[in-house]
Amino acid sequence: MLDDHDVRRVLTVTAHPDDIDFGAAGTIASWTNAGIEVTYLIVTDGDSGGFDREVPREEIPDIRRAEQTAAAKCVGVDDVRFLGYPDGRLTVTFELRRDISRVIRQVRPDRILVHSPERNYARLPASHPDHLAAGEAAICAVYPDARNPFAHPELLRDEGLDAWTVREVWIQGGREPNRYVDVTDTFDRKMAALRAHVSQTAHMDGLEDRLRGWLGENAHRAGMPDGRLAEMFQAVETG
Repeated sequence: MLDDHDVRRVLTVTAHPDDIDFGAAGTIASWTNAGIEVTYLIVTDGDSGGFDREVPREEIPDIRRAEQTAAAKCVGVDDVRFLGYPDGRLTVTFELRRDISRVIRQVRPDRILVHSPERNYARLPASHPDHLAAGEAAICAVYPDARNPFAHPELLRDEGLDAWTVREVWIQGGREPNRYVDVTDTFDRKMAALRAHVSQTAHMDGLEDRLRGWLGENAHRAGMPDGRLAEMFQAVETG
């Protein structure tokens, strides 16, 4: 597996604005601190999200894009891209695989961070159908699509985007976690990123305490000392 010192660029692919911040913002902050370039790709605009019924639904996409852009800055990310697929209706289509492959070929990341495409029955809310679809499509884009010069030939023919092999996939919510990142020192930046998602988190009482509990359990599982906080992932070599 890659050492962070060998990683220049990371691409994250998530379904909704705020997904990356709940799952990995502390880790992202540690990567940007180390000089790694991180790009966010958000597949939907989260247009089915939010809790304020007074806000017209047609305004939600712009609100959530702005929130995600602000949240990204909290952890050192300036490159945030949106595909604009409808929230709540995501499926693993050939077109979605192509659109993710395009960004992989543009960014040329060493590592990609994605949702798990496998349903977790022990924690059902983590397995939102959009998460499953985005995770499966992203992994299909990593292998075989983005690395195959004959897949999506229009990307090379019309846009000059040659094939690119992503060396490593990190999965949020993977069944067999094998990477634990100590985020104790970046937790405040993670919280700042989450609070930037005002439409999603302003109503959440006790959010910080809950996160500390979850991340503390991860750290304990990893054998870290008491008081440490960790985000966990399943890292997979792509061969």
